[in-house]
Amino acid sequence: FLHANCPSCQKTAWLGIFYMCIPTGIAVGYVYGGLVGSHLDWRWAFRIEALLMLPFAILGFVMKPLQLKGFSHTGSQNPVTSAQTSCPEAVASTSIDGSYPIRNDSKDDSKSAPRILNQLTRFWKDMKALLLDKVYVVNVLGYIAYNFVIGAYSYWGPKAGYYIYHMNNADLMFGGITIVCGIFGTLAGGFVLDRMTSTISNAFKLLSVATFFGAIFCFAAFCFKSLYAFIALFAIGELLVFATQGPVNYVCLHCVKPSLRPLSMAMSTVSIHIFGDVPSSPLVGVLQDHINNWRATALILTSVLFLAAGIWFIGIFLHSVDRYNEENEHQVSIADRSNTIPLLEEKSAETSPSLC
Repeated sequence: FLHANCPSCQKTAWLGIFYMCIPTGIAVGYVYGGLVGSHLDWRWAFRIEALLMLPFAILGFVMKPLQLKGFSHTGSQNPVTSAQTSCPEAVASTSIDGSYPIRNDSKDDSKSAPRILNQLTRFWKDMKALLLDKVYVVNVLGYIAYNFVIGAYSYWGPKAGYYIYHMNNADLMFGGITIVCGIFGTLAGGFVLDRMTSTISNAFKLLSVATFFGAIFCFAAFCFKSLYAFIALFAIGELLVFATQGPVNYVCLHCVKPSLRPLSMAMSTVSIHIFGDVPSSPLVGVLQDHINNWRATALILTSVLFLAAGIWFIGIFLHSVDRYNEENEHQVSIADRSNTIPLLEEKSAETSPSLC
């Protein structure tokens, strides 16, 4: 919705502003948890957060559904199918509630199983389309490697800082660095890509370069024994690393057709958590227990950013097509044609009792 309604020359910048909330939220969590935990019982941190989130949970139930490009209007629960998008006449013959006229002489209770099967078949076809899209797969793989590091940083960063540099307020220190660098880095990534002319190839260039140099600075930061050198280098590294938020989501939105865009973003989010930040924290904990050296553990973890940069670098050389404004051009299948009402029978369909 955000990407479809923002100015065309500022799409990535708007994405950057939106995704700026992620590092900012993580950083505020450091500071908030440290302050509340030190002054009140740790349970109060969760109680207060639950109260703050309650209005958003309520809004999720009462807000009017948003209209997304490639989908039917908000009054309908059904996405625009290939039959609708490839046949304008068929779209014109949709009913008032946005549903597509379908031949069905059976009773309603006999339609549930075919409908579920149809939804599963459609989901599988959409998933297959995503998995066969090399640009999308490379982008998500790089995002997984990137999020593997960021997730472990957010969990183990303060503790590593405490043991390596003997920080008195590690939560506040990491939180402050992440707030500043997360905000400015994420915004900068979006604005820079817009300045470069927003294309998928340019997005991959920015992703690979920013992540590579960010990894260098973060890696060098943990090599220094001085706390001040660590803060300076790590801050620069985080500025560069967080610049990826806008471009990586730009690729997810632009490498697929509009009707696949929600699934593209959903699968990207699920993948980076299941394969990225969820396993990274326990794996880093196991590594630390094995080698018992926080500096070495931090360096090994940071080196994964080089892997992310390498994966995104591959994306530069892939053939990419910007499908942001591309409508669903699939031809109507024979099965779909047999289920849809012919144009000449449009008037009779309105009065026929056998049609829904």
